[in-house]
Amino acid sequence: MTEAERRPVLVATEADDITADMVITELNRRSVPVVRLNPADFGVDLTVSARFGTCPAPVTGQVRTPSRITDLARLRAVYWRRPVWPTFQHLGDDDARFAAAQVRYGFGGTLYALDSALWVNHPLRNAAADYKPAQLAIAHKLGLTVPPTLVTNDPDEARGFIADRGQVIYKTLRWTPYERDGVPVTGWAEPVTTAEIDDSVRVAPHLFQARVDKVADVRVLVVGRQVFAVRIDSGLLDWRKDYSALSYTVVDLPDRLGRTLLTYLDHFGLASGSFDLAVDRAGDYWWLELNPNGQWGWLEEKTGLKMAAAFADLLTRGDGP
Repeated sequence: MTEAERRPVLVATEADDITADMVITELNRRSVPVVRLNPADFGVDLTVSARFGTCPAPVTGQVRTPSRITDLARLRAVYWRRPVWPTFQHLGDDDARFAAAQVRYGFGGTLYALDSALWVNHPLRNAAADYKPAQLAIAHKLGLTVPPTLVTNDPDEARGFIADRGQVIYKTLRWTPYERDGVPVTGWAEPVTTAEIDDSVRVAPHLFQARVDKVADVRVLVVGRQVFAVRIDSGLLDWRKDYSALSYTVVDLPDRLGRTLLTYLDHFGLASGSFDLAVDRAGDYWWLELNPNGQWGWLEEKTGLKMAAAFADLLTRGDGP
């Protein structure tokens, strides 16, 4: 095995992550060394030591887990999947906030400084691409068909938009954990009428969007330069509400659309992303949104598409930033 082949891939994710397991299995088949860690293990099973300004390399050091000691400068790729940051519940509130910030900015900052490894995806670039208003603007700029959308906390603006457009839906700008009477709830895309708009809209910006007269949805996963497109038929406005109602068909995107989605990821410096599109009765595609770190494991299970293998190929190459 050459030195290049001995360089490990770092996988940062939570303890139970079936999707990451799929990718790691593929990397193991290629005999690629893998280091798996979770920032939540700091103080127990995770240690970092990094040096700056003392050698020709910008950063040197090690990350240590119970089973691995890894030279940071030798990483070929980082798969930033679904890591969990520590909360230090055994500490008092002030100490816990302080310790959590030191981990995020110390450990996170050390990893973010690694410019010789391929990131899938770099967390700061994920964050930049995760703002829906920015997504809509870039999609429009690139020539994708974007449903008319209003972001506002002005009730009169919202009522006027709904009155003008007729069928309008409300979508959250960002998912957050939410409970009512101790029961977790999720903000689905839902129809909204002028009668439902009141002064509570003033509290925060809301996203209102003209409803697309769709016949199906399409989830597109891009990995490197590979494009996987799956048509999802459900009859639901938001197909995530009932996975048992879904049927799947592998489809080929129009060449121009596929190239545009690659350009979209290039704009944000992303190696991968999951796009949601809608198909109308004329067969035209409408932009809905991008999830820079979207789920895809169930799609491989349902369709047989070699998505995990595509991630393993990309991480094995470690093409750099």
